[in-house]
Amino acid sequence: MDLLCNAYSNASEDQDDEDPPNRVIQPSKRQKSDSSVPYPIPNPLYRPIHHPNPQTEALVPGRYISKRERALMGSNPVTEDPNPPPTVPSSPVLGNISDSDLPHHILLSLRRQMKGCARRERIPDKLSLCLNGHKKPVNAIQWSQNHAHLLASAGMDSVCIWNVWSKGNKKARVLSYHNAAVKDVRWSQKGQFVLSCGFDCSSRLVDIEKGVETQVFIEDQAVTTIKFHPENSNIFLSGGQKGGLKLWDIRAGKTVHEYIRHLGPILDVEFMNDAKRFVSSSDVSSSNISENSLIVWDVSREVPLSNQVYAEAYTCPCVRRHPSEPIFVAQSNGNYIAIFSTEHPFRLNKYQRFESHEVLGFPIRCEFSLDGEKLASGSSDGSMYFYDVRSSSLIMKINAHNQACIDVAFHPIMPNVIASCSWGGEISVFE
Repeated sequence: MDLLCNAYSNASEDQDDEDPPNRVIQPSKRQKSDSSVPYPIPNPLYRPIHHPNPQTEALVPGRYISKRERALMGSNPVTEDPNPPPTVPSSPVLGNISDSDLPHHILLSLRRQMKGCARRERIPDKLSLCLNGHKKPVNAIQWSQNHAHLLASAGMDSVCIWNVWSKGNKKARVLSYHNAAVKDVRWSQKGQFVLSCGFDCSSRLVDIEKGVETQVFIEDQAVTTIKFHPENSNIFLSGGQKGGLKLWDIRAGKTVHEYIRHLGPILDVEFMNDAKRFVSSSDVSSSNISENSLIVWDVSREVPLSNQVYAEAYTCPCVRRHPSEPIFVAQSNGNYIAIFSTEHPFRLNKYQRFESHEVLGFPIRCEFSLDGEKLASGSSDGSMYFYDVRSSSLIMKINAHNQACIDVAFHPIMPNVIASCSWGGEISVFE
């Protein structure tokens, strides 16, 4: 068709007779087309062949179409391609993810905190708003570091992105790429992507702005927990129902390290402050090997540094490191939070623990405040408990939900804001 186009470059639209075969057709200079496709110079001895159906060939955008071709195109109806290219599924856009319609006092507070203006931290005890959208239990929530007005939630039904203070629809995105219950969700340090995992044996990376799933990481087990590397957003750690622990490289789309030890289901993972070690928590109720409940691993060498961290016969559904101090805590099913050192041999603090809340078999999580002075925890009675980290004493109890309070999340910029989620599918924000 390119040769046909060039052969007709000198002919007028009203000239329908073909040129003699021994006549050399000199291409004339014409204005360059908007298309960037180059046209080859035709062979002078080549006689163009008119195809009976020009629709069978792909049309080059911007090329010349002769009078005869237009007549043939009009007489042949355009048929649809029986094998259209596959379309990339996208999440439904329910609301706006930008901060353009936020209330003025929220925008002012966000900007003030981003500039580092000092503000005395108080425990958020006033219910600001409720986010109702999940119909099943919510397992995890997390605020975005880069887009501090957005909150991600992972429920048994789907993943939701909330524009918390929006004047319009607060539920901005519903990510239904998993075909089974979703167990965990994490924001990338880049802020544009969220990573989720679930019982469909996969971890899925989604571009929030475009609402498109960009990568899928398949495993041979239900994935129960994920955590991004604190210094490299292209690496994340995953733990699964069969006890497998894998370190993934998003750029390569494959595992770079695998940590093999015959463990029960992985409940949680957490990187240490130096990012060279991490802690895994596994369910040991079936094997009665309590020393494998918490294990400290070397990231690069794939070997356990200690498997005798926690000797009590309780599982720990949550592990969190302190933002600045050399300690980490583990939520225990013994209805308390234990304290450990991040230095070898990772000793348990036998003289201090946080105990006023109840776990009772629920996957209750906890989190440190931004300054590390307070520790917040959910509870099976639906309340949030706030502890003083230095004295381990209870500061305040807030009745947050009617059913078990599963996860709590301090806001990354505004220290006086905290979110919580419940087994009943509710999400609450306190200020």
